[in-house]
Amino acid sequence: MHSLIIFGASGDLTSRKLIPALYKLFLKKRLPSINIVGFSRTSMDDNAWRGKLAETTRRFAADVFSEESWNAFALLIHYHAGDIAKSESFASLDSYLGVLEQAAGEADESNRLYYLATAPQFYEAAAEQLGAAGLAAESPGKSRRVVIEKPFGTDLVSARHLNEVIHRNFDESQIYRIDHYLGKETVNNMLVLRFANAIFEPIWNRNYISDIQITANEDILIGRRSLYYEKAGILRDMFQNHLLQILTFTAMEPPARFDAKAIRDEKVKVLQSIRAMAEKEAPLNSIRGQYRSYRDEEGVAKGSQTATYGAVRLFIDNWRWKDVPIFLRSGKGMSCMSTQVVINFRQPPHSMFKEFSNSVPEGNRLLLQLQPAEGIQIHFMTKIPDTDMKIRMSELNFNFKNSFSGVMPDSYERLLLDALHGDASLFARSDEVEAAWRIIDPIQKAWDSGIMQDPEFYETGSTGPVQADRWIESFGQKWFDLCPIV
Repeated sequence: MHSLIIFGASGDLTSRKLIPALYKLFLKKRLPSINIVGFSRTSMDDNAWRGKLAETTRRFAADVFSEESWNAFALLIHYHAGDIAKSESFASLDSYLGVLEQAAGEADESNRLYYLATAPQFYEAAAEQLGAAGLAAESPGKSRRVVIEKPFGTDLVSARHLNEVIHRNFDESQIYRIDHYLGKETVNNMLVLRFANAIFEPIWNRNYISDIQITANEDILIGRRSLYYEKAGILRDMFQNHLLQILTFTAMEPPARFDAKAIRDEKVKVLQSIRAMAEKEAPLNSIRGQYRSYRDEEGVAKGSQTATYGAVRLFIDNWRWKDVPIFLRSGKGMSCMSTQVVINFRQPPHSMFKEFSNSVPEGNRLLLQLQPAEGIQIHFMTKIPDTDMKIRMSELNFNFKNSFSGVMPDSYERLLLDALHGDASLFARSDEVEAAWRIIDPIQKAWDSGIMQDPEFYETGSTGPVQADRWIESFGQKWFDLCPIV
């Protein structure tokens, strides 16, 4: 038996993502025996919370929602009002869980998973209260785990402090730092692409690859997130977690086996091998922008310097990747939503087709489209029919939707199930989080210090600042853009 306790039960994350994901797992008959318990300060009973969640789940899981299945699932949902700041609320929660577990036929306590879906400023208090109430202590055969949402700190100092607080109450093996990008099927497929196929490994290195581009663009604007975004900006919001996580999957060495420790060991090695960047080097190795109407958003300062677009050049100093530039970029208000990894291969060392074609053969390209049109493309040179020997770039295209039936699962489905089953492979470890902040901190400090140029304005619906194109071209590369998504 499992008990999943969601702190911040009345929040947006719970209604938009967590409950719909759990409902879909229930429909697929993948949920273990479970009680789902909401915890927040709002006073209401089980039926009131079930009613609110029925409305939101009907909206956010509309493709699978039915009244009959929801009514069956709703019997698993319970609510307990409480205040994270009050120790008596946690003593009351413990008693409440005991009653639920006994009612479910448990002779003893069930496994418990605490999900901190609260605002980040409550993470420390929740961990301390759980520890003080004895709710973090494991017993033989009875697990206690805690899932912590991003952002995990705002810099290295705060992340290290948060780790220290949580480690006072939970062992590292009990802590699941979640990044929903790692639950995406296509991100996981990167491991299969690289390590279940023999054709890629021999050329997956500096000898054949000229550069790597990792992009996570969104077409939406900041909107109601302005209060958070003014403090965070694009580096904290997207680079420290999502983009660096994708980078580790792209660049890691083959793990000896598929388990949490082996996979996370290799990811940490990548982050620790990334070349340190001094603040004074940030103007050369990064660029920032801001969509033109950002300062008109409610809650944004008139002269705000917060970047809504960023691009960074990194290097991994190891045998596989030495001197291969890795470009990360992300922006809001872009021409389309797209998360992709582009592996650009080197041009052929010699061309015998110059006299027939106006252009030199381009390097091959491997495109991993992570969302929304999940798939893989290989770009390669072919002869144009009915010409002497003119050549052009052509494509081999694999699309998940065309090759597999069913709907691509939401990332929270995979991650919630892994956390319930105790598989930490797709969750960040403490040293991994701190290593990522060591990479981002000098860049963020440079952006905040005034040594950078002001963010360049760009129009919403564009591909970003014009200067970003000139910036990457100064290194001999060019952005690969694929909008609209095919």
